[in-house]
Amino acid sequence: MLSVLRRPAYRKLFAAQVVALLGTGLLTVALGLLAFDLAGGQAGAVLGTALTIKMVAYVFVAPVMAALVERLPRKAVLVGADLVRAAIALSLPFVDQVWQIYVLVFVLQSASATFTPAFQALIPVVLPEERDYTKALSLSRLAYDLESLVSPLLAAALLTVMSFHNLFVGTMLGFLVSAAMVLATRLPVIPPAHRQGSLLHRTTLGARIFLREPTLRGLMALNLVVAAATALVLVNTVVYARDLFGGSNTDVAIALAFYGAGSMLVAFIAPRVLEQTPDRTFMLIGATVLTVGLPAAASLALTEQSRVPLTGSSWTILLGLWTVLGIGTSMISTPSSRLLRRVATDSTRSYLFTAQFSLSHACFMLTYPVAGWVGAAAGQTAAALVLAGLALAGTVAALMAWPSEGAGSGTTTPDGSAASPAGTAR
Repeated sequence: MLSVLRRPAYRKLFAAQVVALLGTGLLTVALGLLAFDLAGGQAGAVLGTALTIKMVAYVFVAPVMAALVERLPRKAVLVGADLVRAAIALSLPFVDQVWQIYVLVFVLQSASATFTPAFQALIPVVLPEERDYTKALSLSRLAYDLESLVSPLLAAALLTVMSFHNLFVGTMLGFLVSAAMVLATRLPVIPPAHRQGSLLHRTTLGARIFLREPTLRGLMALNLVVAAATALVLVNTVVYARDLFGGSNTDVAIALAFYGAGSMLVAFIAPRVLEQTPDRTFMLIGATVLTVGLPAAASLALTEQSRVPLTGSSWTILLGLWTVLGIGTSMISTPSSRLLRRVATDSTRSYLFTAQFSLSHACFMLTYPVAGWVGAAAGQTAAALVLAGLALAGTVAALMAWPSEGAGSGTTTPDGSAASPAGTAR
């Protein structure tokens, strides 16, 4: 898997991604502390609103920005987005009103909604061979999982010697280093896209291709499965660990670490397994794992409500279950960009990656509130069962939309119309 790091261009881009992720992780911690500093007991509401603003930017701003910057050099787009993010991060320590947080978060996340799809669409150009690209996807998955473990630890260490305001400086430095790494990378020459149609046409082009291609319709359904499981883990792990099991903050971190470990395990084995296993089979197995795992989480919550807190055997079951959920989500997420790469042309690649970015986050706009609000109103068993229902619906929809062979592997023309199939869909 590490062999792709011998490619200088990819090595620098991967380094830029890792540094930017660490900066984003510090930002997450610092933003929570800033919200508490300004709003006290209402910090949760402030953060909830900020996360909603983030999702809105990801879903609605990303397609518009992709259409607006389509003819600009990729390097200029990436560096510009990083500089905007660095400037916003440096501004956050100086805010003294909650509404200022919302405005700055929207601008920062709009810049991220510009950077991330453009960055993801660049990797298959830098690594045109599918085997190399699959290794890059696994490395990217590992980077995200490691960031979720390392950033909180790094933030905790830094907070022992400095104010939380200085974490924003670390975030700014992360984005500046990312910009410098991109600037130093020699990128392949990508012909400028031939602009066709109105801004609305270009903004919706990626989504229309998704609806037209059976493979991508299947991916769109699987995005819902991933969002259902991820929402349960990210939103309600603290409730499982602290409330149902009577554990500590450390137990919350341990449970999340087991979830990350399951995801990382798949990232390690995916390049070799996907050489022998069709993407469809691999991803649908992951969906099945999640569809079974979520009812198991509901059953565990129902059982634990009548037990003594932190029962050893049931706590071990939860850690194992969270590992399984991490495995299932990664089995879908890791190979998903391979599907985009096969369908995309030079003219549609950025639109497709942007559409995947937006559509996948649109699913979280549904599952995050379900996990939080249903869990608070009706309990964790009900929340897990509702999420399990969404996961089952996504799995069935993927089975119906994504044929096992034949259709669904075609490419598209620059205006988004279907071209002839390129072979069997994997």
